[in-house]
Amino acid sequence: MRRPSSKTPKSARLFARAQKILPGGVDSPVRAFKAVNRDPLFISRATGSRIRDVDGHTYIDYVMSWGPLIHGHAPRGLIKALAKAARDGTSFGAPSELEVRLGEHVRRLMPSLDRVRFVNSGTEAA
Repeated sequence: MRRPSSKTPKSARLFARAQKILPGGVDSPVRAFKAVNRDPLFISRATGSRIRDVDGHTYIDYVMSWGPLIHGHAPRGLIKALAKAARDGTSFGAPSELEVRLGEHVRRLMPSLDRVRFVNSGTEAA
């Protein structure tokens, strides 16, 4: 039987609620904390290398969203660039100059590429 931690009652309550609407109470099996026989922590915010759970405890984030957060959480320069990009529009469904510039940059980094295609999955790439 899983053991909720007495130090994280808000996470335990959120997990109980989540189990009523999400299979296993999480969106990914690895988030369920089954391997450590505990309820998962629910995170409220993160900055740099630190995350804070809904109970107010701060932890070093060794996981970094399983890899994609190589710059840490909420780096100022990246947040500023994302805010500017969002003001210009988030998705057009049509070509844009930024897409061409990014493709040119990727080719400069990888000169052996003839062409670049940006896709969401390996299925689209085929």
